Amino acid sequence: MMGSTEKTKLTPYLFEDKPLFGMDIGHNNVRIMQLQGTKHKPKVIGYGEISFDASIVEEGVIVKPQELAADIQKLFKHSLIGDITTKRVAMSVPIAKAFTRSVELPKLSDKEVIAAVQTEVEQYIPAAAESLYIDYSTVQSSKDQWTTFIVAMPRRIVDSYLLVARLLGLEPVIIQTSSGAGANLFSHDKQGDLPSVLVDFGSDSADITVYDKNPIVSGTVACGGEDITKLIAKELDVNAREATIIKTKYGLSYSKKQRQIENALSDNLTTLVKEIQRSVRYYEERSKSKQQIAQVVVMGGGANMPGLAGYLTSTLRMPVRAFDPTHFIEFGRLQPLSQTERMSYVSAAGLSALEPKEAF
Repeated sequence: MMGSTEKTKLTPYLFEDKPLFGMDIGHNNVRIMQLQGTKHKPKVIGYGEISFDASIVEEGVIVKPQELAADIQKLFKHSLIGDITTKRVAMSVPIAKAFTRSVELPKLSDKEVIAAVQTEVEQYIPAAAESLYIDYSTVQSSKDQWTTFIVAMPRRIVDSYLLVARLLGLEPVIIQTSSGAGANLFSHDKQGDLPSVLVDFGSDSADITVYDKNPIVSGTVACGGEDITKLIAKELDVNAREATIIKTKYGLSYSKKQRQIENALSDNLTTLVKEIQRSVRYYEERSKSKQQIAQVVVMGGGANMPGLAGYLTSTLRMPVRAFDPTHFIEFGRLQPLSQTERMSYVSAAGLSALEPKEAF
């Protein structure tokens, strides 16, 4: 939950055992999902998505909130599969629009931790503290050391999300980064206890998070689904629709177009690989337990591209696998997500799977 570092306790009502649903607002689409039942394998009781004009969001800020609220209202009225039974909503902000930092601190009092977090924000985050909502999560990393993961979000971005929620008559109880939502769902994976690098491919960026029972460090590179589509369209001299078909049908897998597609994506993929390698080094150089990263896990809509996991496995020389959120949820009598839709719902499902006390 995003809030001020002036408080060490979250507002009590956030901890009440009431249902909530996840709302993932992307570059030009919104996906929602509500889960019900046990943490082991909750049941989906409602989900859906709708696209909106990309001009509605500028630099992460929802600049046309009434228009977006109207589009989301259409989703609720006409495009839902199942039903959304609560007005309590968990929302996600793209990690590229947030600031994150991980620091090692000795065991401190609550007041001392707040002061230390404030100092880190002032020294290392390139924005005025008063322009940010700041929160943090602290976990013990050794006998005397605690790892504190700081998340700061621009107030103007968060406030625009809150305004959309109010226009819809919703009660926003959690605002989290999109990669944090994905990490929450990944924690339910059988290999979720292994140190891993999570790569979440959104529309306009790929978010990279080192995860070891909690997020450790996050970063972003320009390797989003829309970028990939544009590069393929330019290289193969096709329109955007044809490029999307080529991306989802062939991707980086073996085909007559494989070499051209690899050429088109070469610079972006090189940047992605270098950032993953940098994140691995960062973790392993600082790991008190001397553990090594066990795997890279790709998720998000852009991870649907055939051959991506194989390409990264070969280039990184470490295990890479795709993360399918439907392994952790069931649809009962509802129409399940299609193969191509599944990856896109990681954030919405992760948000809905949150309990208020787990959020930060």
